[in-house]
Amino acid sequence: MELKLISHLRVINKGVALVVGFGLLLCAAFVLADIIMRQIGSSLGGTEEIAGYAMALATSWGMSYTLLELGHVRIDLLRTKFQSFGKALFDVFSMIVMSGVIITIAIKAWPVVERSITNGSRANTPLETPLAWVQLPWFAGWVWFAAMSTITTLAALSLLAKRRHAETESIIGAFAEQETLQ
Repeated sequence: MELKLISHLRVINKGVALVVGFGLLLCAAFVLADIIMRQIGSSLGGTEEIAGYAMALATSWGMSYTLLELGHVRIDLLRTKFQSFGKALFDVFSMIVMSGVIITIAIKAWPVVERSITNGSRANTPLETPLAWVQLPWFAGWVWFAAMSTITTLAALSLLAKRRHAETESIIGAFAEQETLQ
């Protein structure tokens, strides 16, 4: 059940990653068009601001995909010295810590968004972008990452409790080891 759940979440996050990637391609095309227009004496304007927003959104939404594809960087000097059960314990511990951090980020991000909505805040830039337009999807990305991290942690804890250490490692282990296992 846990592996099936994670598999479904991977599919969903691949779709999210494709949407985010397409958005980054559109942003790159926009920046390129602006660079070309500057060469002929004109400009679209606001490319730096829009590119910054695109990067913030790509980061918050892309973290979930990276998590489920085992792509987050880790330092595992101690972990590699243990057998399957010890590795699973380290993996679960790291997921619990990461979930706590990400949940804290999501909780702390909300007051920023709420303040922008309440005050009708706008960017201090020529575009004067309403900040809530950018902060709401940014916040949603962090909430999504917190949910993915929590669900993955709970699935790993369930597998660990069932003594299914190899499966625990398959959903939260180190990517380099996954390549050697397959």
